[in-house]
Amino acid sequence: MALVDTGRGLRRRATRRVATTSPTIDALFALLQPVNDNRPPSEAPELDCLVGSLPKRLLRDAAARARDLGIGADRVLIAWGMIDEADYLRRFARRTGVAIETFIGVTRADIGLPDSDLERAVQYGLFPLRDGDDLVFVVAPRGLAMRRLATVVDHDPGLVARVRLASAADFDAFLLSRAGDMLAHQAALGLHDRHPALSAAPRPMVRPRRTQITRIATSLVLASLLTLPTHFAIGVWTQILALWFVAAIGLRLVAALMPVRSTPTSPPIRDAELPIYTIVVALYHEARSVPPLLRALNALDYPREKLEIILAVETDDVETRVAIARFGPMPHVRVVVAPDVAPRTKPKALNSALPFARGSFIAVFDAEDRPHPGQLRAALDAFAREPDDVACVQASLCIHNSADSLFSRMFATEYAGHFDVMLPGLAALKMPLPLGGTSNHFRADVLRAIGGWDAWNVTEDADLGLRLARFGYRAVTFASATQEEAPIRFAAWVKQRSRWMKGWMQTWSVHMRHPRLLWRDAGWRGAATLNLIIGANIVSALAYPFLLGGLAFGFAGGDRWLIDGLL
Repeated sequence: MALVDTGRGLRRRATRRVATTSPTIDALFALLQPVNDNRPPSEAPELDCLVGSLPKRLLRDAAARARDLGIGADRVLIAWGMIDEADYLRRFARRTGVAIETFIGVTRADIGLPDSDLERAVQYGLFPLRDGDDLVFVVAPRGLAMRRLATVVDHDPGLVARVRLASAADFDAFLLSRAGDMLAHQAALGLHDRHPALSAAPRPMVRPRRTQITRIATSLVLASLLTLPTHFAIGVWTQILALWFVAAIGLRLVAALMPVRSTPTSPPIRDAELPIYTIVVALYHEARSVPPLLRALNALDYPREKLEIILAVETDDVETRVAIARFGPMPHVRVVVAPDVAPRTKPKALNSALPFARGSFIAVFDAEDRPHPGQLRAALDAFAREPDDVACVQASLCIHNSADSLFSRMFATEYAGHFDVMLPGLAALKMPLPLGGTSNHFRADVLRAIGGWDAWNVTEDADLGLRLARFGYRAVTFASATQEEAPIRFAAWVKQRSRWMKGWMQTWSVHMRHPRLLWRDAGWRGAATLNLIIGANIVSALAYPFLLGGLAFGFAGGDRWLIDGLL
């Protein structure tokens, strides 16, 4: 669905797709990756180039598996590790005459696309390339592309001169070398460029006169409250905070008391109907977490041939990259190095991986996560049950080390209340969800359309839940759990809690820049979630020391009116 920033709010156009590519790319993409192949299912012409090189039994098994999954048999063999993609493409090229693109001497000017289309070129795995006076297409094949290409070449020999093949690794490496600066800018400032009012990125100090007047007036009102007589000022602030806290507690109680919607039992989705699913994990100095993480992700009940795992790492994190390399070649696992530009945050790393995600659905996990093996299928089942405006489904997070310390036990209790009680209640009320930073699953086209993650917000999950609502989408919860590790020491607990508090402040300040537009975009539900869930967390944390200090002062012999005012 196309999204429009009208200056007075965010709106969705009537179309359900975001047309960001040129007609040429769309036409070739449709040619190479049809939804349904009309050849007899027993035929796999993409394997003809391997006859005599691999055992006939293996080729038959690959063709049968491809028929069951609805993909090319070449993708099956590559996913099984039976043949390297580059080796397969060389064999295919020798048989059909289609050239392999080496990218030697190719510059950015030779790519026949504007910068705005390069991100989608990475996603589709193809782009036009100028070769003298001719225009050829470089293709990093996936899906049914090689089957379709083998068929088309037999019927249209002229296509041989117009198509060149490249492995996914060479294709991505070339685009990164020629368009890395643009992709880095998109990762860090893509949301700010498209919707500056919705980004926490640093903003110019020059503000419209109306905004300046509004802020000055607000500051004067707050200053006047602070200059009131002490007794009266404490009473005023106490009443304001009391009303705020009562409303926040009331919303939580209503959400907790909402009846749990029964989930109807759906027939399992056939493997042939499963889409390509991309999992993105941002890693930084987490070499020890790599082995258990990959074991947990490989244990997911999802066809390996349709699963893509992207590990986003930082340029200076050599230890994590070495830990990944120790596993050897993993055709379904890709490493994306986040550009070395500010800010160095998890959401920027996720944005760096987003252009390379080829799945129709994207899931985000953390290094210490252990998702339930059936979570991806459960997420697809949840999407199938919900209307099209549901763009995200959130799994429950459970603490597996609750017995380690007092802090981990408190985390376990907090997570149980948040993910198993409050979030399902908010979803039942059709209110925006302050998403968890992991185990959220997105429709990939919607995630791209709304600008991805805010690289400058350290609680990108809470912000994204509000931004989805502002664009007219919803998030819901579904019955699946991810085991997560809680901090067990005070220092780690404070560090994590401080980051959350900073991010909540960023999220609240960004979405409250224009309260009327927030109300217009997200309605009263969005305003309530922002102020009574996120805002109340901030204010309660700030007010708590003053409450304790006032009580201690009063009980130590201070003025009685102070205790009365606070209580």
